[in-house]
Amino acid sequence: MKVLLTGALGNIGSSTLEELLSRGHQVTCFDIKTKKNVRTSQRFKGAAEFVWGDLRCERDIATAVYHQEVVVHLAFVIPKLSATGVSSEDNPEWARSINVDGTRNLLDVMKDQSRPPKILFTSSLHVYGKTQDQPPPRTVDDILNPVEHYAKHKIECEQMIKGSGLEWAIFRLGASLPVRLVLDPGMFDVPLDNRIEFIHRKDVGLAIVNALECDQVWGKTWLIGGGPRCQLYQRDLVTRVLEAIGVGMLPKDAFTKEPYPTDWLDTTESQRVLKFQRRTLQDYIQNVTALLGFRRHLIRLFRPIIRAWLLSKSTAWGIRSK
Repeated sequence: MKVLLTGALGNIGSSTLEELLSRGHQVTCFDIKTKKNVRTSQRFKGAAEFVWGDLRCERDIATAVYHQEVVVHLAFVIPKLSATGVSSEDNPEWARSINVDGTRNLLDVMKDQSRPPKILFTSSLHVYGKTQDQPPPRTVDDILNPVEHYAKHKIECEQMIKGSGLEWAIFRLGASLPVRLVLDPGMFDVPLDNRIEFIHRKDVGLAIVNALECDQVWGKTWLIGGGPRCQLYQRDLVTRVLEAIGVGMLPKDAFTKEPYPTDWLDTTESQRVLKFQRRTLQDYIQNVTALLGFRRHLIRLFRPIIRAWLLSKSTAWGIRSK
């Protein structure tokens, strides 16, 4: 199958790309041209085609979309650790020009093809808003109540896609953490008693590729989370990761008490159809510690400095310290 993958070198994109190539699909990758992306693309040299471009430019998109059978649309500016270096919440109008206007450009180009491809779009559980006052889990039919620009952009895109006349599928993803040597200070923005459903990035990639080979997925919205084994509280997730890498759990006063838009998901139907839930948080921790390698010893050596730096990024801790 000829597949166009936007945001191909991001957290979910790279896992999806690996899975697509392992199944023998013909993949065209669309992403912005940065030194990091060009360097990363060398891993796939000869296995996938790369088209460098910007979703805000229809000409760039047209080059990538031509003769594709399906588009997996992952490219999006996110709230934390965005590959662009800019948060969707810090510069929402700029982010919207990529997230919403860029998606509209993509749909327009797709519809102009003599044989328009299908589109699989990755949305987010953030579209449900703050739901900690409601009994879990969230379902596909729950009311959408976005509180961030990011989530509002996702909903706009979902609506555009459903009204595009194209064959579509929408995946609302749980919390899929990147495997990288950067601790995300955004962890402080989630209360320790907040429900959160983890899903391993490789399982997201597996779900996406399984969907492309399944007639049942089209015309529907699906919840993609790690399942009951990955239904955690933020306290569990943060403690296990920080202890594993050698930093150790941080004071509870460093974490906000304001509810955050994550929750547990009802993935019964998506798992029945797509059979993708294979990994847990422990697999993620093993990935991170393996990537750290000898650096874990340095973390332990400089643990007080690292802990102090992390706490300096916590708004709640800063208020407490004044």
